[in-house]
Amino acid sequence: MALRRYDDVAVGDELKARSFPLRRLDLIRYAGASGDFNVIHWNERVARQVGLPDVIAHGMLTMAVAGRLASDWAGDPGAVVGYGVKFIRPVPVPDDDEGATVEVSGVVTALDEQARTARIELTATSAGAKVLGRAHAVVRLA
Repeated sequence: MALRRYDDVAVGDELKARSFPLRRLDLIRYAGASGDFNVIHWNERVARQVGLPDVIAHGMLTMAVAGRLASDWAGDPGAVVGYGVKFIRPVPVPDDDEGATVEVSGVVTALDEQARTARIELTATSAGAKVLGRAHAVVRLA
């Protein structure tokens, strides 16, 4: 995929919203890749004992799937030169065939002509609740 061109982008452009499914298998794979084997990500009993509704997705996994909207839009994961979020709500992942879904949308809020970058504000929700706050990405454009 080609890198998105600066001249083809305007403040206010909306990124096509996407849905990202998360299932228990995704949590297991992420734990193996990241080394984060915290019990709240795989043991329902412990997760509930500490006040969670169920096993929850890793915060960094939630952040990663939300960031995919910006990197896919830019046309290259390497085009993301800045990315930040505030974790505001966990994503419970039930042990069923559906799991959870993270819905992500975005809008271009600023352009920097000199740096040829776009700032994208992202909104990430799951089960109708916002899960990331102050989510934004800065992407380099061709």
